[in-house]
Amino acid sequence: IAKEIELEDPYEKIGAELVKEVAKKTDDVAGDGTTTATVLAQALVKEGLRNVAAGANPLGLKRGIEKAVEKITETLLKSAKDVETKEQIAATAAISAGDQSIGDLIAEAMDKVGNEGVITVEESNTFGLQLELTEGMRFDKGYISGYFVTDA
Repeated sequence: IAKEIELEDPYEKIGAELVKEVAKKTDDVAGDGTTTATVLAQALVKEGLRNVAAGANPLGLKRGIEKAVEKITETLLKSAKDVETKEQIAATAAISAGDQSIGDLIAEAMDKVGNEGVITVEESNTFGLQLELTEGMRFDKGYISGYFVTDA
């Protein structure tokens, strides 16, 4: 959704780009949580601007935010739990997907491809859930569109 936001006002555009970057990095690193990251970014910007307008030093505010991020990261890493068993993976995936059957299928996929494997979730024209395993490696190469081929 964030990718589709285009604004005319240059200041609003900068803010929108910042939030897009937050969402993209969150998705790249965690694969989930983009909504939470976007809401947190909006709250930080809103309260940061309010504090600066009230006379706070912007650099001091930035340093304070950085210290808070360090402490929060440290606390989260201390409380984080490894997800190792198939049952733990299924429970975690079910919470993320909001559906136990999807969680079970993700756990089965993880069991088959391992920690270094790639799982791709795609929408299908058929009804229900299915798991398709592709052995070997896949390289994304070639033309992005058949229209680029000119010597055929």
